[in-house]
Amino acid sequence: MGKHKKALIVCAAAVLLLLAASLLVGSHGRPETVQEAMRDAVLHAENRISLFGVKSVNPGLISAFVVTGILLVLASLIRVFAIPNFKFVPGRFQLAIEEAVGLFDNMAKSNSPHRHGFLGAYIFGAGAYIFFGTLFELIGMQGTTTRGHAIALPAPLSDVNAAIALGVLSYLVILSGGIAGNGFGGIGKTLKEFSLPISMSFRLFGALLSGLLVTELVYYYLVLSFVLPVIVAVLFTLIHALVQTYVLTMLTALYYGEVSEPAHKAKKGKAQEA
Repeated sequence: MGKHKKALIVCAAAVLLLLAASLLVGSHGRPETVQEAMRDAVLHAENRISLFGVKSVNPGLISAFVVTGILLVLASLIRVFAIPNFKFVPGRFQLAIEEAVGLFDNMAKSNSPHRHGFLGAYIFGAGAYIFFGTLFELIGMQGTTTRGHAIALPAPLSDVNAAIALGVLSYLVILSGGIAGNGFGGIGKTLKEFSLPISMSFRLFGALLSGLLVTELVYYYLVLSFVLPVIVAVLFTLIHALVQTYVLTMLTALYYGEVSEPAHKAKKGKAQEA
């Protein structure tokens, strides 16, 4: 017990020393005010990155390329080296892969029992991109802006363009399910939900941006920049990764199943309920 108490005292003394040092040092010379930093996190007007020296782009686009490349490489390695060696009695890695695939496959089957093959594959891919893309900002990969400032690359979906692209893509997948299940009648059923891509896009963008802004605000002030940013960043990022992955995949599966349900089956089900 004596050793544990001494360790706690040493840790507490170190934390107090760091806090005292931060108060004495004061500002750490940021090149922009907190208002400018938070505004740029939304508009990306200042901190832009050169794409192969051709064009200045939002940092979120670079993050999207990196996350997509990592996921494609990992998927290829798993398919070539891991899946052929899967066994009847699964190991830990095999069990994790099967649970992840089964989660989205069951979500697709429960929401669209009549047509779920492509749906399961899509929501698995979209869910993996949202989850790992959101966790990507925890890595803190550095980039250099066109003005020479170093910045940490954000989550891809904290850029409104990426969120809109994923929302529209999910809506097109839902539309394809309506056409596959009911022909041209499915188009009408899907177009009734005209606000769906807007709601999905801005739900993703708003949730991820809020976490980015809170983290940016905590990091900006030196007094708060010890220990607390780690807790805030991990907490917000994990919650957003899990919640937004579940919300978008569930909404996509739910609406896909609704518009792809054959019309005669839907009428029969309503008649039985009556």
